[in-house]
Amino acid sequence: MATTTQTLANAQRQIKGDRLMFSSSDDNVMSKQIQATHAPDDREVDVRPLLHLIEDIFKRATPTTEAIAVPGIQAHAEALESKTNQASSINVPEALAYLIDQLACELSCKCSGSGDAHTIAISILNMLTNYSWDAKLVLVLSACAVNFGEFWLLAHNCTTNQLAKSVAILRKIPELLERTSMLKPRFDTINNLVKVMVDITKCIVEFRELPPQYIAAEVTALSTAMTHIPVAVYWTIRGVVACASQIAGLTGLEHIVSTTESWELSSLAHKVGNMQSHLATLLSTCYKHIDERKQMEAYQNLHRLMEMIHIDNLKVLKALIYQKDDLLPLLDGVTKRRVSIDVLRRKYVLLLISDVDISQEEVAILEQINNEARQHEVVWLPILDSNAPWTENRQKHFDSLQASMPWYCVQHPSLIEPAVVKYIKEVWNFRKKAILVVIDPQGRVSSLNALHMMWIWGGTAFPFTSAREEALWKEETWKLDLLVDSIDPLINKWISEGKYTCLYGGEDMEWIRKFTNAASVVAQATGISLELVYVGKSNPKERVRRNTVAISTEKLSYYWQDTALVWFFWVRIESMWQSKMQLGRTVETDPIMKEIMSLLSFDASEGGWALLSRGSVEMTKEKGSTFLTCFSEYEQWKDQVQQKGLVAAINDHLKKLHSPHHCSRLVLPGTAGRIPDRVVCAECGRSMEKFVMYQCCDE
Repeated sequence: MATTTQTLANAQRQIKGDRLMFSSSDDNVMSKQIQATHAPDDREVDVRPLLHLIEDIFKRATPTTEAIAVPGIQAHAEALESKTNQASSINVPEALAYLIDQLACELSCKCSGSGDAHTIAISILNMLTNYSWDAKLVLVLSACAVNFGEFWLLAHNCTTNQLAKSVAILRKIPELLERTSMLKPRFDTINNLVKVMVDITKCIVEFRELPPQYIAAEVTALSTAMTHIPVAVYWTIRGVVACASQIAGLTGLEHIVSTTESWELSSLAHKVGNMQSHLATLLSTCYKHIDERKQMEAYQNLHRLMEMIHIDNLKVLKALIYQKDDLLPLLDGVTKRRVSIDVLRRKYVLLLISDVDISQEEVAILEQINNEARQHEVVWLPILDSNAPWTENRQKHFDSLQASMPWYCVQHPSLIEPAVVKYIKEVWNFRKKAILVVIDPQGRVSSLNALHMMWIWGGTAFPFTSAREEALWKEETWKLDLLVDSIDPLINKWISEGKYTCLYGGEDMEWIRKFTNAASVVAQATGISLELVYVGKSNPKERVRRNTVAISTEKLSYYWQDTALVWFFWVRIESMWQSKMQLGRTVETDPIMKEIMSLLSFDASEGGWALLSRGSVEMTKEKGSTFLTCFSEYEQWKDQVQQKGLVAAINDHLKKLHSPHHCSRLVLPGTAGRIPDRVVCAECGRSMEKFVMYQCCDE
């Protein structure tokens, strides 16, 4: 017992000493000894086929307890596999086959006795002086696989093949099979060491295969790995030597493994495993560096491509959507079949760019507008948030959204290259809110975001150029038709009939009740037909829906049952602001923009607001509290109605009630595009103070 304990202690000291020795700098004596065996002469070895053979041999040879106890199980399992095995088609050059055989003999002979493991490892390295580190390791592992495979080939077949049985008897393998339960820990330890040796070999081969055009030898992760690889190769060969010794021991007279041997195998597996883990981390860093370089190159190529002149739009669209020809990247929204990008050749293409959380309101309204104008094709490019994991629920949500779209969609967000996403964000200024980039038949960008033009004018804005935008604004004046457009045919009917129409909004239900009652009183007193329309707030949430229910139940006014129409009303106003901003208009110089800013300020306020119009042109508007006061003071201005008309009389009284003291707010969506550094108050003309606000509100 004392002798065993002493032997174990000596082995522990030996391993510990080795670990300390090989974790020091390269001027270490042992490290120099390893490097002294290395004098490559640039001969190339295609290691991948050999590595495939190695994995195939170890996979089939590595025994399970059942396969050891009943060898026929292994043969039966292999018989069920496909007859066309890739390994059988690999051709090993004669020179390499001879070298592998030499190495296998070296391992068999020197590991059968009591030779020193370090001496054997250095001897093997000297046999492979002229090869690269990855080739050395693959060749040695090939030799190990030969010996390992030959042993288990006999073990697997000795009960079913007479030739194998006879050879096995000479190798004392039947005696081994009788001790399966006793030998299981030994097999498990060997198998674990084999696994880490294969893993570290694959890792070192991958370092060799890194593309030099994307990663220089001076890159820290790569240079560090290159420093560590020689030592890793040495210790992996030490593992091969240990495995060879174990296989030799299995066919000897004594099958019982000592505690010291078992501990040494486990220590080697642990040491090589740690080295593999460290190299794998460095390899991951290298791959990240390579990917960044590739993406930068792709980004620059895309930049150049977008600036070039093209015969048609196909090259540009392929670069943006999917460049390879190995699959059909688009899904036809009508037929639900996958199609080629060729269907878009020489057409105006509107790229709808959004994340996968684009609202159903946007999709529904855009579908309605798109159906009215078919001079173009729409393609949805879904952009993934790199920080959000792609879960099964998100996949289901994406599938549902894709199924609801009647236009072309990219088959899956993962098809869009990171360089394209970077270009879309940095050059086209995509953040989160959807944009609509127009590509003309020659592949030129006609508009970086035509979505606001689409919301305002629909298909009339085609081909969505700045010149067309300017021309459309020249035809517009501030009137109710511009605000409601074709959102609701009933309101258009009231306008054409010259009726009094009052749009009002906000979330304060108490104010809504007071205002609608006061408006009805004034309408009755003046003998007019007044139509009240509740337009809620931008981004209508639950509170607006509750208000709509109350308005309906109490029969306070007309309202839009579909909240998508409320959303569309406000998104058109925001789009008008965006359009005017893009064209360089300001509140000081553009009357329409001043009115738009007022409505946006009303929407951002806590209270309500109202806009009264007769027909298309006569209009007045004010904050809710002031408008309610005006209606309540009807007796003070009723005599002016006959002389000036109702709208003018109300407008004059609102001016009297207007206080120079005010606190106007303007809330602009933070992802709506370029946010101006200076915004002027629509009420007083002074520059507004800018704040940053984050809001989460589902009411």
